[in-house]
Amino acid sequence: MSEFYQSMIGRAEAGEPVWLSEVRASGAKAPGAARLVLRLTDCRGERDDFALFLPPWEGEAERDFASSVLSACVFNLLSARGGRELRFFFDQRSAALAALVGETDALFQLGEKTRRGLGKAVSVSERIAASLGGGRFSFAAEDLSAYAPLPAKPAEESGAALAERLRRASARAGNGFCCGMDVGGTDVKLAVSLDGALVHTREFDWDPSSSPDAAGIIEPLLALAEEARARCGGDRRFDAIGLSFPDVVIRDRILGGETPKTRGIRNNPALDYETEFAVLGRLNERLLNLCAPGGRVRVTNDGNMAAFTAAMELAFGGEEGLEGGVLAHTLGTDLGSGWLLPDGSVPALPLEMYDFLVDLGSFPQRRLDPEDLRSVRNENSGLPGARRYLGQAACYRMAQELEPSLLAGFAEEKDGLLQIPSSLRKPCLEHLMAQAEQGNAAAEEIFRRIGLHLAQVNREMLLILRPGTATRYLYGRFVKRPRCFALIREGCAAALPELRLVAADENLACSPLMRQLARREGVTVAQFGQAVGSITYAWMEEDA
Repeated sequence: MSEFYQSMIGRAEAGEPVWLSEVRASGAKAPGAARLVLRLTDCRGERDDFALFLPPWEGEAERDFASSVLSACVFNLLSARGGRELRFFFDQRSAALAALVGETDALFQLGEKTRRGLGKAVSVSERIAASLGGGRFSFAAEDLSAYAPLPAKPAEESGAALAERLRRASARAGNGFCCGMDVGGTDVKLAVSLDGALVHTREFDWDPSSSPDAAGIIEPLLALAEEARARCGGDRRFDAIGLSFPDVVIRDRILGGETPKTRGIRNNPALDYETEFAVLGRLNERLLNLCAPGGRVRVTNDGNMAAFTAAMELAFGGEEGLEGGVLAHTLGTDLGSGWLLPDGSVPALPLEMYDFLVDLGSFPQRRLDPEDLRSVRNENSGLPGARRYLGQAACYRMAQELEPSLLAGFAEEKDGLLQIPSSLRKPCLEHLMAQAEQGNAAAEEIFRRIGLHLAQVNREMLLILRPGTATRYLYGRFVKRPRCFALIREGCAAALPELRLVAADENLACSPLMRQLARREGVTVAQFGQAVGSITYAWMEEDA
């Protein structure tokens, strides 16, 4: 066994994480490592090259690890950017490497109608490509001798005009009857403004993943909006509705279809999933029925809404930080990630980073059923993705590992699976956060590790997206408690010190509506910021 693989596999079998970023860096220095260039043509038709070095392997265990490295790199590229084609350039005289690359069609299930695991990223790519006029995704291979670097890309536009565009959107929101909705995995947050006054906020608990059809997701959202309309406006209809939704959204249409929120629909054998998911995809049309003639509905991913919301506050707080665009994360039930470019546009990319493969180790935890809270495997995809390293599921897993008594009264074992009932998940997370605030060492370590894992996700982002900013704005339940956020920052700084984390709390409340939210009793900016941001997002010009 080579020194490279011996080290990586040994740690993995011992239950330790083996970070993909570390594997790439070590592999590039290993003797005899083969060079591959992965050329991605994304869903927009834009091309980028990514280099990877794979050391030579011996035996099945080493080959399996090499395959996991290649698969993780491909999966993360498609999850973040989507794709029409991924072309591999490598020395095709290597039969072993050619065979490894040749297995990607089967591993990503290109010939299947219903895909699982790695293939989910392909399904999302093809739905996006279809909406943009593209076709099926494909892999291709060429000899490294045929490789020629791509021409340099032009510099990004300056963000100088972005602040003014954002302020204009805020002004338009001040002269109408508007609704903003932030849809999450365990709750929906809603905000209503009337001629510039924030008149209503509401939080509604729900479980979309248990719904067997699209109606079970759509109808509660319509009912919430209609109830708020009648309560705040009487006979008046909305002038605009903004929706933050936890899935891939392109041009106001929900297109991803592989998140936990639609798991119940995917598992319903009585329905054709693509047909039923298309019904959910037209949620914007249903919401438009609640608007007055000439009204507007704008929908985007929850991560993108977080980025937009942060940008809006920066526009009213001095404009510093808009130059390189804005990147944001939501931390709560899951990880959401969003990007607002310097010109004010949201890129037509999936940005599904909650499922990134960042840990190639932790083998004993991988062998557990995904439904067991100790597993690192996502119960939605079956993969050891970032969802089990960030968000509430990660907190439960690490609590059990560090100090099982933290889950006393919440976790229960049934049929050999250790789980937390859905009704106790939010109270359990609040308990863990409170314990961290009170100085429980194990609880504190949970949130340090959340920060470390966020750094690993951002290592992948830096490689794949090459953003022009090192600042990340954080929204969500994890941010509302200052001690938990401080621990997240501490853990992140230990792994990626150049990354700057900013809490989207009352200190980031500068726009007129957000200042009203900061003064409102019983709610926080960290939790309701995206619902309020959705109001102004509905008024943003669509032509960046």
